[in-house]
Amino acid sequence: MASAKAGKKSLKKGRPAYQRILLKLSGESFQGPQGFGIHGETIQGIARELKDVHALGVQTAIMVGGGNIFRGARQKGFEIDRATGDYMGMLATVINALALQDALEKEGVFTRVLSAIEMKEVSEPFIRRRAMRHLEKDRVVIFAAGTGNPYFSTDTAAALRAMEIKADVILKATRVDGVYDADPEQIPDAKFFAAISYREVLNQNLKVMDSTAISLCMDNGMPIVVFNMNRPGNIKRVVLGERVGSKVTPA
Repeated sequence: MASAKAGKKSLKKGRPAYQRILLKLSGESFQGPQGFGIHGETIQGIARELKDVHALGVQTAIMVGGGNIFRGARQKGFEIDRATGDYMGMLATVINALALQDALEKEGVFTRVLSAIEMKEVSEPFIRRRAMRHLEKDRVVIFAAGTGNPYFSTDTAAALRAMEIKADVILKATRVDGVYDADPEQIPDAKFFAAISYREVLNQNLKVMDSTAISLCMDNGMPIVVFNMNRPGNIKRVVLGERVGSKVTPA
């Protein structure tokens, strides 16, 4: 009840409900209508939305995926060793991170790319204290290369980094309005959950984040807000505490 009142209070005054967020962006969110690669207008639109959030004084970290370029071991029609495929997928996330960094800096937002796989020429190595210092200095931090390890998804990497930087919430951007009991793009009458517990997500095998990520959030009490990235302004609405998407919390 208290948190709900706090959310309403922050909304009325135009103040953010969260001071430090971790936004999980899938690689697919970069591809736009072309269905692959990086779509210029789409990534510029994302950058403008992030600029609005940054202007609220919210410390923003972003974990990017790489599925628009390469999907690791799940790449269709390509038989490849799982570990090798995962490393290739991590490298794809670095490309997306650099593209997002460029788009943000064209909007006047200072950023830093921190990669879990060391690439001194294009990014800084991930160091927890350095990441937190960048956030404190009002820079947007973009995490690339997942955890740096195969067999871990960028969902799990997002949960891990959120815990490490002491984020208030994970914002999971998707192409649907939140959490459903089935794919709403395939089943129009799928049930929508405005709020749901970690345990229910695991028990019902709902495709919010993978089970490792959900378990990590559950063990550490990290809330997750799942929302539709394709609706302009939704990131800011979530940050301001509006009722957007679905919230995953303890029971």
